[in-house]
Amino acid sequence: MNNFKDREKSFEKKFANDQETEFKINAKRNKLLGTWAASILKLDEEQKKNYITEVIKSDFQEAGDEDVFKKIKKDLEGKSIQDTEIRKKMSEFLEAAKKEI
Repeated sequence: MNNFKDREKSFEKKFANDQETEFKINAKRNKLLGTWAASILKLDEEQKKNYITEVIKSDFQEAGDEDVFKKIKKDLEGKSIQDTEIRKKMSEFLEAAKKEI
């Protein structure tokens, strides 16, 4: 019986670690994405910091990445940035975040 409980605890711990890692990766991706968008918007350092925080927080609005995509798309309206470019950057930054974390 102890072996079963030990395995169960081990799986629970792994799941929690996986969730934490996924959260860190997404937060890092959003930070990189926010930095990229802030440079397009030509924000000063203080505005840039605040904007990056907004982008990171926007990921808590709904499940998945669409909430972040919608925020960036809305913020970059009128800047000649296509949806495909935003999604490409999201993908690039996700890969960079995975390597970093």
